[in-house]
Amino acid sequence: MSRNMTPTDQSECYLNGTFQALAQCQVSVLDRGFIFGDGVYEVIPVYGRRVFRADEHLARLARSLGAVGIKNPGQASDWLALVRELIARNEPDDQCVYIQVTRGVARRDHAFPQGVEPTVFMMSFPFPHIPEQKRAEGVACITAPDLRWRNGHIKSISLLGNVLARQLSAENDATETILIRDGLLTEASASNVWVVRNGRLAAPLRDHDKLEGIRVGLLQELCGVVGITLEFRPIAEWELRCADEILLTSATKEVLPVTTLDGQAVSQGEPGPVAAALYKAYQEVKIRQSR
Repeated sequence: MSRNMTPTDQSECYLNGTFQALAQCQVSVLDRGFIFGDGVYEVIPVYGRRVFRADEHLARLARSLGAVGIKNPGQASDWLALVRELIARNEPDDQCVYIQVTRGVARRDHAFPQGVEPTVFMMSFPFPHIPEQKRAEGVACITAPDLRWRNGHIKSISLLGNVLARQLSAENDATETILIRDGLLTEASASNVWVVRNGRLAAPLRDHDKLEGIRVGLLQELCGVVGITLEFRPIAEWELRCADEILLTSATKEVLPVTTLDGQAVSQGEPGPVAAALYKAYQEVKIRQSR
């Protein structure tokens, strides 16, 4: 995590039924999350101490757990109560809550262990707001082949492929690495990617290659509100490179315009009207839908 996303030593976390100081939190080295990356996670944004789209985030957590065969340790209401308690114990008003569930602690064996309780860990960190100047100018991205596993719909803690992709952009002074597989856009290392051509917004088809970001459903709603045509379809690499606008979305980026791709300007090299309209609508709805 970058400096402004790092929880402080004084922040509190939750581990297996207990709230405790993050600096003192410990997990066994035999935890399958540590040994195998055998677990899933979720990141939930919090505005003014209110949780944004909690139902959608917790439903995705449940889907990820089900996809890897880990029993969900709680109902949605249980999770929401823990999230709210964690928020209350930490600063500031705008936060992100990180939830991680692993298969638990067991002797090292690839097969699922029997009779093991999942490890549940939660922490909060300050929401990393994008500076307004950066939003006004747009950000740079690079492209790279998508070499990750084919179960991208699972929000797995096994993120080495994403880490390597993100490191490429970090080494090239870019905000994100946009990934291409078989000539088609998939997503970025930690964002969904959207393309605008002739005033129409397009996103890749939803499938197992991609994580369905919570912002995907939200932008679908917002397009209806602001009158932007949205279509889900295969997007060829050439369309990405000829786009009038490129947008990134994620829990922390919200709606972020891309103005440079692989060192070349996207259209006129300035944020476009579709990004502006959707970002404005996003700011209006995030307060109404937080609870």
